[in-house]
Amino acid sequence: MRLDGKVAIVTGAAGGIGAATARTLAARGASVVVADFDESAGERTVAEIVAEGGTAVFHRVDVSDESQVDALVATTVERFGGLDIAHNNAGILHSAQSFVDLPMDQWDRSIAINARGVALCMRAELRYMLVAGGGAIVNTASGAGLGAAPDLSAYVTSKHAVVGLTRAAAVEYSRRSIRVNAVAPGTVETAMTAGMTEEQRDALNALMPMGRMARAQEVADVVAFLLSDEASYVNGAVVPIDGGASAHA
Repeated sequence: MRLDGKVAIVTGAAGGIGAATARTLAARGASVVVADFDESAGERTVAEIVAEGGTAVFHRVDVSDESQVDALVATTVERFGGLDIAHNNAGILHSAQSFVDLPMDQWDRSIAINARGVALCMRAELRYMLVAGGGAIVNTASGAGLGAAPDLSAYVTSKHAVVGLTRAAAVEYSRRSIRVNAVAPGTVETAMTAGMTEEQRDALNALMPMGRMARAQEVADVVAFLLSDEASYVNGAVVPIDGGASAHA
């Protein structure tokens, strides 16, 4: 499953799922633009890729800002001569609070990054891919985009939006040689879970059908498949990567 000659953008690539995806795409031959708001961590991802013999550059972006997103795509095309594949992964998780108590600034920021950010990235990527003659996009949704989770109303809403937008774009552009899919990870071992106590981790793992959280690499491998030619007839799919949690429900 090689990606030689492909040019990729990965947002939210400073750590976690995005960093794992960026490394995986680069290892399979793609030239990768590591896009994130966190410059120092994003540069570390680039350094890791280059150290492993891959090709990558960092681009700082706030995905909720339309002009910055447009500049990201324009810079990618200028630097590498095109854009073939993209993983729109940037996202945030607000503090757990009941809906009536959630400050509206947290609601607005969640929607701005998780939903508007994916929309802006997709618009800019699609505009180029339509002219170029094709491409593939994978968005990061969540298990919370397939159901619900208590005290995470804005996050749940934003991820449902990602699922809906993925399906809408897949149908709209399927005859233009552009595929759009999404992954819906369950709980993943990332910086967001690193601060848990051992007791909290054990309790969470006990709830998982496979007895553990996912590793970021396990999500990245599915993303890489969906972006590859081996997934040429996969379009409009929202793939749970949750160890069976959605099936168990």
